[in-house]
Amino acid sequence: MSAAATMAGLSKAPGAFTITPHKLSICILIQVYAPPSQSSVPFPFSSVTQHNLLGSFLLSLTKSSEDIFEPKLDELVAQLREIGGVLNHWLSDHLARKLSSLASPDDLFNFFNDLRGILGGSDSNVMDDDQIILDPSSNLGVFVRRCLLAFNLLSFEAVCHLLTNVATYCKESLSTYELSHFNESDSDTEAPMHYENMDLENLVVENVKKEIESRNVVDERPSFHNHAPKALVRAIEDRDFSPGPQVRKISKPREVGACASSSRDVSYPDDSPSGAFLRTNWQIQGYLLEQADTIERQGSSFPLNAFESLLKDLLKLAPELHRVHFLRYLNSLYHQDYHTALENIHRYFDYSAGTEGCDFASSSSTGCNSFGRYEIALLCLGMMHFHFGHPKQALEVLTEAVRVSQQQNNDSCLAYTLAAICKLLSEFGVSNMRGLIGSSYSPVTSIGTSLSTQQLLYVLLRRSLKRAESLKLKRLVASNHLAMAKFDLTQVQRPLLSFGPKASMKLATCPTNVCKELRLSSHLINEYGDEASLMISDGAFCTQWIKNLKKPKGSVVFSQENECRSNTDAFQFCGQPCSIPGSVLQLLGSSYLFRATAWEVYGSSPLARMNALLYATCFADSSSLDDVALAYGKLIQHLAVFKGYKEAFAALKLAEEKFVSLSKSQIQLVKLQLLHDHALHTGNLKLAQQLCDELGVLASSVTGVDIEIKVEASLRHARILIAANQFSQAAAVAHSLFSMCYKFSLQVENATVLLLIAEIHKRSGNAVVGIPYALASLSFCKSFNLDLLKASATLTLAELWLSLGSSHAKRALALIHGAFPVLLGHGGLELRARAFITEAKCYLADSSFSVCEEPEMVLEPLRQASEDLELLEYHKLASEVFYLMAIVYDKLGQLDHREAAAKSFRKHITTLESSDI
Repeated sequence: MSAAATMAGLSKAPGAFTITPHKLSICILIQVYAPPSQSSVPFPFSSVTQHNLLGSFLLSLTKSSEDIFEPKLDELVAQLREIGGVLNHWLSDHLARKLSSLASPDDLFNFFNDLRGILGGSDSNVMDDDQIILDPSSNLGVFVRRCLLAFNLLSFEAVCHLLTNVATYCKESLSTYELSHFNESDSDTEAPMHYENMDLENLVVENVKKEIESRNVVDERPSFHNHAPKALVRAIEDRDFSPGPQVRKISKPREVGACASSSRDVSYPDDSPSGAFLRTNWQIQGYLLEQADTIERQGSSFPLNAFESLLKDLLKLAPELHRVHFLRYLNSLYHQDYHTALENIHRYFDYSAGTEGCDFASSSSTGCNSFGRYEIALLCLGMMHFHFGHPKQALEVLTEAVRVSQQQNNDSCLAYTLAAICKLLSEFGVSNMRGLIGSSYSPVTSIGTSLSTQQLLYVLLRRSLKRAESLKLKRLVASNHLAMAKFDLTQVQRPLLSFGPKASMKLATCPTNVCKELRLSSHLINEYGDEASLMISDGAFCTQWIKNLKKPKGSVVFSQENECRSNTDAFQFCGQPCSIPGSVLQLLGSSYLFRATAWEVYGSSPLARMNALLYATCFADSSSLDDVALAYGKLIQHLAVFKGYKEAFAALKLAEEKFVSLSKSQIQLVKLQLLHDHALHTGNLKLAQQLCDELGVLASSVTGVDIEIKVEASLRHARILIAANQFSQAAAVAHSLFSMCYKFSLQVENATVLLLIAEIHKRSGNAVVGIPYALASLSFCKSFNLDLLKASATLTLAELWLSLGSSHAKRALALIHGAFPVLLGHGGLELRARAFITEAKCYLADSSFSVCEEPEMVLEPLRQASEDLELLEYHKLASEVFYLMAIVYDKLGQLDHREAAAKSFRKHITTLESSDI
């Protein structure tokens, strides 16, 4: 779970829903979509498709109606042009005429009176089946009802202000549309200004006082920030940055909220010719929420200084916006500025005490104590230490958060804190945390202190999941299911009790449990499938739907930007409105990214590639750049393993251009891995060692942090030593690596290290010593269902048996043929080539096999191996292939083919010798 999604940072408490000219335009279009007493295909639509197209467009408009920046009239007309087709001119002219006809308060009253007629009532069941009825409980119906209610609450003075704003709204688009009602003469525009300048003090002063008093009772907080609106608008608009796809740069202030009638809520400076346009609390908080999501998606690529300057200006204009400190904390956090992040998170909780708002479910406690939400502050501080790679400090702070949450009966915070501790133990594998957690968290203490780290992690995962389900924290439930899937993938569930009778338990992982947890995590999407369960406010930031109208169709992962196609095609591709929150889409995408990882571990390369491609295609916009880079990295590695380095480096170049702003990304890691593999295959060991050192520098020096990178660097260092025939040093590195993997319970990596040790003994000529390590690796692979690694271990075992002498050739051949289905179906170029070479050696070593009688049994696998190795530029193995081919051709008496194979053999040997070893 992300920081903004789990902490009490950004409240969703709405301000007053106000009528604006943009909302009036939406209501006019809704009248066109659902006119009263019309058939199922009303005028002017000629087909159901046209009618549904406008309905989808209106649905998105209503869900983005509370965005901080509302579109101007000409922008709305431009959007209509994208979907209107042949009706474009009619819809635009109708909208312009309808707006121009609103010249007096009576016109507005009549308009909203007619608007009330499009809603279906209790007697709607007696209407014809093909008659259009706008369901009052639908999204469009709720929007219309809110507009009606907001208009009914307006005083006469506020209605006059609304008329003035409508006139300004239309005037701004005169360059595009000539509105007959708003021409160059001032006679028509003076009508709304006449109401604007009326002395209404004696007429409505009593009503205004009553309305102010009633609103003060209903809502103690003001609906608008009582600060200089002009300065706020300039502070937002004068910035030369674009932090996210949902923030637009505008050239001048425009209306985003209607002005309320209370003098306490609004003020109109005399130097503003177009009126004052204030931002409501709802819109400012929505803007901050949007930027928080953007920071978490873009990470270090988010503009640091420009946004920091904007936040400082916003804080000067509205000091009570303490959440600005949280945005500054997030901005510093993802730019790896520890001291600034720590300072801002302290400021946020010092000023607000964490009581401004909370995304957690309501706690069983009666309210906040006198010290505020101290437990939430501890949770955020622990997550900050987790982000910066301080596992011990993070564990201490999170343990304290558990204790305080229990004392304050804050069940929601406790659930999130337990989830954070589980992630900490899973990522870093803290080994001495038993005393810390056991002393504070009584359910764990009651189980006993003899639990291992993995057993304790399993207990915490189950309890965190159960607590989240009882509190109905849906997103946390989905996140916990993903954590359980990861545990089931990499850990064996052992019995918790070490005494007494217990049933026999098979010490192995269960792929079925992994698939089950992944399916359960994906069920979160079903919670957002019902339109009635969606709040319009949740869709206030779904304006990307509208902006995608001009997005080109058919973008692929590793291709240059295509030229824009027709707008119709673009709408068909991107024109489905999305009401699902971004955090939900991010969790759903994470399940597919984890599926790709799981299939990599299990050894199914096609399924791993399919899930990574699905994630990069469908969830890139809603996910963080780091996760998207991880998906791209998986696809690039797949290309290198199965297609060779040429295609992999071409894809890598495109990925580097896409993620150029990330200082430490998965793409950089993949680049070093590809260059290292290529250097090893070409025999350039000096370059390989330099790349291995650069890879190790990417890992943190803190114990337990960046374990995967440290294991990867050690494995590659050992392979360099093997290639340099320094077997004793390679064995020392491998044994040290095995100890580290055992310490942090990296069971899957243990299988790889054992196989590496077997490879070292095979290359050094100690096959008898290497066989037990290969068998131990096979045992690990069977326990964790590592099918591809099991096939690779079987291949190494066959090579070991074959190196013991020709008498073991048939046994080795049987092992090879047993692993062939997995090796050829899911193995890469190098693994397949090794299998083909070993098969050919087995045939040549078998005394009962005659090469002269069945030469193709040997030559065909050697040819396939040579083709695969040419793509990899693996000169050492390729030279071995051509050497065997020369021997076979010599036995067959085919001298020309023998000389050709010998020539290829000498070419690869020369290339190896010329490399900088």
